[in-house]
Amino acid sequence: MKRKTTFLAVLLMMSLAAMSQSKVYFTKEITPESLVKIYKALGVKPRGRVAVKISTGEGGNTHYLKPTLIRNLVDEVNGTIVECCTAYGGTRQDINKHWETIHEHGFDSLFAVDIMDEYGQMRIPVQDKTHMKYDIVGDHLANYDFMINLAHFKGHAMGGFGGVMKNASIGVASTAGKRYIHTAGKTDDPKLAWTPDYLAKGETQDLFLESMAAAAQAVHNYFSGQVVYINIMNNMSVDCDCDGHPAKPELQDMGIMASLDPVAVDQACLDKVFNYQGKPGDDNKPLIQRINRQHGTYITDYAEKIGLGSKKYKLINLDK
Repeated sequence: MKRKTTFLAVLLMMSLAAMSQSKVYFTKEITPESLVKIYKALGVKPRGRVAVKISTGEGGNTHYLKPTLIRNLVDEVNGTIVECCTAYGGTRQDINKHWETIHEHGFDSLFAVDIMDEYGQMRIPVQDKTHMKYDIVGDHLANYDFMINLAHFKGHAMGGFGGVMKNASIGVASTAGKRYIHTAGKTDDPKLAWTPDYLAKGETQDLFLESMAAAAQAVHNYFSGQVVYINIMNNMSVDCDCDGHPAKPELQDMGIMASLDPVAVDQACLDKVFNYQGKPGDDNKPLIQRINRQHGTYITDYAEKIGLGSKKYKLINLDK
């Protein structure tokens, strides 16, 4: 009887563990049609005004998500492309140059586009106050009721990699907000000279990653969880779309991941890259090295710790 009870207890524990897994949908196809398909698989109906958060790409960059790829999805939800200005110079810190870049990359000819911090910024609450007292975002965020976080999964010079959590944190933050996250709450002074290694040395790198996780959670909570998270795994350079001269991708395109859990979908993409059997001409090692150099995987650990989501997931392959 004791053995039977123990066995039933184990089954119950396994069942509870399975229930705690987040669903992550996957398709190998990267097409306008498959993007709509994976979005619909999530089973969520957008309400009200829909923001589609992407990176429109730095001037000179060719790896950003192309308007023709995302058009069907944006049309499906009657969405507005939303962006914020950068904090490092380039073509997207100055508002006029930012609009020129958006135009050159073809977004404003197909979609309504909103640079959310063009006219101002606002503070939103953070649940995790370990480093930051608040999150500073473009004040037009208040104009939206639902968000599709549409991220290009790739490497990043400071974060190690960029996925949906970076897109929600750094991507939604205003120029001052980006500095506030990068300095782990030390300053939001917009006049501060941008120094990429300001906080990226030694153990302080983890404080930056923790701050990104906290800011991503702030945006998630702001929408009361009314956010869809999608990572597109194409053109996976070790460099971000914020780099005007990114390195050539050495890893071939892998597909699209989607979830209602930002931690799970970023973790699923990391697992896909790290577990891939690379070969000449299709090499995952440079991206892995970039991620490890910046301790990039730590963000999913910390985000799970503060309750943003779960690293445990069930992968659902839509191609089968």
